[in-house]
Amino acid sequence: MEKISQKIEHTNIKKSAKAKDIKKLCQEAKDFNFRSVCINPEWVKLASQELKGTKIKIVVLVDPPMGLSSSVKRLSICKKIKKEGGHEIDIVMNIIDLKYKKYENVLKDLKAICSILPTKVIIGSGYLTDEEITIASKIVKKAGAFCVKTATESDPLENREMEEKAHHLKLMRKAAPGLLIKASGNVKTYDDVKKMIKAGADIIGTSSGIKIIKDAR
Repeated sequence: MEKISQKIEHTNIKKSAKAKDIKKLCQEAKDFNFRSVCINPEWVKLASQELKGTKIKIVVLVDPPMGLSSSVKRLSICKKIKKEGGHEIDIVMNIIDLKYKKYENVLKDLKAICSILPTKVIIGSGYLTDEEITIASKIVKKAGAFCVKTATESDPLENREMEEKAHHLKLMRKAAPGLLIKASGNVKTYDDVKKMIKAGADIIGTSSGIKIIKDAR
């Protein structure tokens, strides 16, 4: 159970989330000894207070669903996250720039962000071809991130079969050896988690962490 719980990033990135929901998320993370909580930027201060004195990381999602904000805005958000007590950034790659092969723009943006806090980069694999997943993963490694992540909410990958998600993870692992891999997007059961880990996932982003642990038990 400890191995599974330490792979889970307990997630609430709903726009409708209230303070009570974030407090509940943090308490559940403590109760189940999850690796981290994953939240939106406006909740960093609250999560920092709730998780003070624990080893649970505060992971903050930036610029969903396609990473289209300006580099200046993205950097400003990430600096504020650090100042308010965030531990890691989960930032969406500029997927449109990647699709249009503006690779240097993508790399420059991510390098700057990776210099602020330990960074996972969401490549939006559901939007990408196999070739683009490979290219994106290589850029993530070159940028200095420690982890490459499949998807977030609204990514077409969310509603795909686990076998296709597993295929994406294998491509990412091959393209960026040495990086951690985070799987997310509709990972809801213990069987889903086992499939993702078998395909190479080191971290699981899910809002179903408690159900997964109960299933595993």
